[in-house]
Amino acid sequence: MSSSSQELLQSGHYARKQIFSRNPIVAWSHRRRFALARELASAGAGGALLDYGCGDGTFVAMAHQMFRETVGADIEKEQLRDCTARLGELQDIRFASIEALRDPEYHARFDAVVCMEVLEHCPSDVQPQVLADLDRVVRPHGVIVVSVPIETGPTLAVKQLVRAAAATSGLTEYDGRERYHLSEFMRMVLAGETSQIERPVTTARSADGAAMRFHGHKGFNWRTLACLIERHFVIERKLYSPLPLTRAWLNSQVWFVCRKR
Repeated sequence: MSSSSQELLQSGHYARKQIFSRNPIVAWSHRRRFALARELASAGAGGALLDYGCGDGTFVAMAHQMFRETVGADIEKEQLRDCTARLGELQDIRFASIEALRDPEYHARFDAVVCMEVLEHCPSDVQPQVLADLDRVVRPHGVIVVSVPIETGPTLAVKQLVRAAAATSGLTEYDGRERYHLSEFMRMVLAGETSQIERPVTTARSADGAAMRFHGHKGFNWRTLACLIERHFVIERKLYSPLPLTRAWLNSQVWFVCRKR
């Protein structure tokens, strides 16, 4: 990565906390995550890319050169304005609201649609709406790449330790990490496909006054979501990162590489 590219990426607030984190484990895990996303999205290289839930535009900046057109979409319009200000000069990219994706111009437009670390934050009534969005905007033979965190099994125990260590080391973004009661923790460590605990819901106002409901990571069960994804798409591959050989046992994320039904 050139120094100018690195400076561009570091201007994003998520990138600073993730791929450029002072915690080496956090930085390594997120760098592997973005590298895998780029590899999987390359199935649509040369066409149009959508990053659904683009956040600070990190993935858009890292992957846009593989595509003739790249769109980053997000629910938070202030974040989209920031992305446009920081990254708008990059060639063949633009940013749009999630609502704008429902415009006919976006129907069946994209050869690759990536939705990273989004669905775990969506309430259960919103998750099907997101999957319907992805289905509507992807081309008939395009690829849909979905990733969500693993917050069950031994991974949950490891993550909670890493989060606590990061907070102790002075990374203030982990000071407000979610805590578990022992009974909740054990239920999620031993979670099956339908295991669940109560998931706290936060309601916030966006910069333009719109109400938003969202979850943190606590209580998220990726296996339950996998069943929902399977009802919308054909899951062609399921992968794990950053340590693929350990599968769901010791990995931060699970990935679903999908096609339209």
